[in-house]
Amino acid sequence: MQQAIARLVAPRFHYGWVVVALVFFTLLASAGVRATPGVLMVPLEKAFGWDRATISTALSLSLFLFGFMGPFAGAAMQTLGVRTTVLFALTLLAIAVSASSLMTSPWQLILTWGLLVGIGTGSMAQVLSATIANRWFVKQRGLVIGMLSASTATGQLVFLPMLASVAETFGWRPVVFIVAAAAAAVIPFIYWLLPERPRDLGLAAYGSVTADAPAAPIGRNPIVVAFQALGRGARHRDFWLLFGGCFVCGLSTNGLIGTHLIAACFDQGIPEVRAASLLAMMGIFDLVGTTMSGWLSDRWSNRWLLFWYYGLRGLSLIYLPYSGYTLYGLSLFAVFYGLDWLATVPPTVRLTNDIFGKQDAPILFGWIFTGHQIGAATAAFGAGFIRTTLDSYLEAFVIAGLACGAAALMSLMIGRAPKLGVPAGSQGAAAS
Repeated sequence: MQQAIARLVAPRFHYGWVVVALVFFTLLASAGVRATPGVLMVPLEKAFGWDRATISTALSLSLFLFGFMGPFAGAAMQTLGVRTTVLFALTLLAIAVSASSLMTSPWQLILTWGLLVGIGTGSMAQVLSATIANRWFVKQRGLVIGMLSASTATGQLVFLPMLASVAETFGWRPVVFIVAAAAAAVIPFIYWLLPERPRDLGLAAYGSVTADAPAAPIGRNPIVVAFQALGRGARHRDFWLLFGGCFVCGLSTNGLIGTHLIAACFDQGIPEVRAASLLAMMGIFDLVGTTMSGWLSDRWSNRWLLFWYYGLRGLSLIYLPYSGYTLYGLSLFAVFYGLDWLATVPPTVRLTNDIFGKQDAPILFGWIFTGHQIGAATAAFGAGFIRTTLDSYLEAFVIAGLACGAAALMSLMIGRAPKLGVPAGSQGAAAS
């Protein structure tokens, strides 16, 4: 079927764009699953009497695993195949989310939405975007990364208002069945339509004139492959600068805004559906901002892009608790912050590719993205703890804003030191 479709579309466009569409909708379904806890926090609090610190514990575990699985997923894609890895992840998500409808105790929340959902979504994290872009594209690589990263925003746009409305009208259990069905619906398309590499269809990557050579054998154990790549990357200062920036990125996005914004708005008397619509509005602007960031990452200095993205995000987070939570104030925040939500991903991927080379970059980006989710887990739990202890989210927003300022300054240091031992031909970061 892949060959037939490739021949059908060949006169019009490269099959790589079909692959981008498949992965976009896969990541969209995964994003819907990951966005759901923000909708469920208040309903679970009402249904079971669990406080937000308890719920945040499960969600922080999920966010941590979403990042920690990245390097192992990247290695699994190299050794076992992209399609096998994605099919496993989608199946696990569909089963785990469906099973959560039966939970009655906090440990079951931790098992389903913490452990299993974390593993499933982590197996389709941003490393999937990096792998697809590296395999299928020579030209427009940054744009592809931007488009695939924007699937997170689109997932919010599609799912959040509808899920919040369902939760408010019918309770939290129908919500989990909807997102489980969304994950399951993608499985047959991945099985039938996703090839491993362009050469499987007799094609070259988009922008290349020759088909890629078969990849060199790298061993069959994804765990060993992931840690070997980490050993090579961790010797370089740039790895830790990118890791630290991603830590702050996760702390200031998924962990804080993605997990707690609806609850924070609810504290100010804003209904959950309206708050979810605010996140969806941010998703619209992130779709634009992240795609544009991918386009810019192919043309401008990626260090300076990261500097501006982190700096402007920090200002918006410090502004939020002083916005008065009015319609005007929240709308201004949604536009400003939304344009910046995941705009950091394309320049981070581009810098990782330039510094560490084509083979190691997807796995090392997985390790770097682990920092993103450690930050997200820290904020998910920390903001919940601050809210439970101080009865306010003010301190959480201000801390995240100041951390973004530090990340902006760190970004300017990337690529400024000699990179001894970096693979030949990967010195382009100095100019990025």
